[in-house]
Amino acid sequence: MDKQKGKVVIIGGGIMGLASAYYLLKSGWKVTVLDKGDMTNNCSYGNAGMIVPSHFIPLAAPGMISKGIKWMFNSRSPFYVKPSLDFSLISWGLKFMKSATASHVEHSAPYLRDYHLFSRQLYQDLAQDPGFDFGLETKGILMLYKTEKAGEEEIHVGRDAQKLGLDVDILDKEQVQALEPHANLDVIGAVHYRCDAHLYPNALIPQLIRYIQKNGGEIKTNSGVTGFDIQNGEVKAVKTSTGDVQGDLVVMTGGTWLPELAKLAGLTIPVMPGKGYSFMEPNDTHKIIHPSLLIEARVAVTPMNGQVRFGGTMEIAPVNDKVNMNRVEGIVNSIPEYYSDLKTALPKVKDIWYGFRPCSPDGLPYLGYSQKLKNLIVAGGHGMMGVSLGPATGKIVAELADRSNTSVDISIYDPQRYN
Repeated sequence: MDKQKGKVVIIGGGIMGLASAYYLLKSGWKVTVLDKGDMTNNCSYGNAGMIVPSHFIPLAAPGMISKGIKWMFNSRSPFYVKPSLDFSLISWGLKFMKSATASHVEHSAPYLRDYHLFSRQLYQDLAQDPGFDFGLETKGILMLYKTEKAGEEEIHVGRDAQKLGLDVDILDKEQVQALEPHANLDVIGAVHYRCDAHLYPNALIPQLIRYIQKNGGEIKTNSGVTGFDIQNGEVKAVKTSTGDVQGDLVVMTGGTWLPELAKLAGLTIPVMPGKGYSFMEPNDTHKIIHPSLLIEARVAVTPMNGQVRFGGTMEIAPVNDKVNMNRVEGIVNSIPEYYSDLKTALPKVKDIWYGFRPCSPDGLPYLGYSQKLKNLIVAGGHGMMGVSLGPATGKIVAELADRSNTSVDISIYDPQRYN
């Protein structure tokens, strides 16, 4: 560990904040993490735990608008924008529409590929670190499809992935079934992203927290940010419900609360919450070996910790704490359509996890220094890719703090691109 460099205040105790703290501590910074809750309910806990170089296409892509309009009228659909007169939603939607172009996808792909591949390597390194055992497995992810149309689209994306240098196989029905000998698959084929991996997020997050506390980092829970003491273009202190916290550098993560945090600092960073649901089932009788995405249903299936996690839906709407059982029913109904011998019952409300993915309008994260406040680094808006991009984000935050070159090009992720 290097000589102490100064103090960093990190806002947000999700995967971005914790990974940033991990790498900043390793680089010799003193670290305080602030979280407005008790850190048991951040989005990193209930997600599918997938590490996805396969996700080189941002959410804002051609076709998503027409699909979104069609799906809006189906309460069980995988993507749903709740109609609302909320100004932030309308503004976000207009920006999303402007970004959903082929040229945006083509320009973004190499940047996202490099970001994910760097993160996957860091996860492999982290898994060797004493005190870390979070079920990392490198079996890839199967994109399972039932229809010729979905297959055509998925194979086209797979070919694009191969052109980008990613390790991808196109599989027919028999080849997919051979990979899943215990489950009866009702699909016509799959694209196997062998470059992908998965882990158990419920183990990873507590292990990061333990590492931070054991190595001199401070974690202040139930400390909501109320403002900033800004002098001469620098943040001198972060004002919280439990008092002011001073630092030489501030890292703003904050998940879906990023727009409110940014506003307190005089910045505009648009993010809308993308609500998702998940639940766990035993993985025994018809054991699933590989994680998969059920393409037409947009459902994620991840074997982890002796169980299997089913997750899905993207409900763009202001934050709310209601469990929409129609959305959960949509996930449950889709499972036997792909795994024909899996008869999953609708889970009880208490067994359903939900969280809010921080979605930017162009589907790209925000990562880098603020142009307005010279000691503020923004790291947020990662949408469904939070866990996948956690270590890379944390490492890059530490590189930015050290004013050294970043391991991958982050110019496309300018946090003030909407100012």
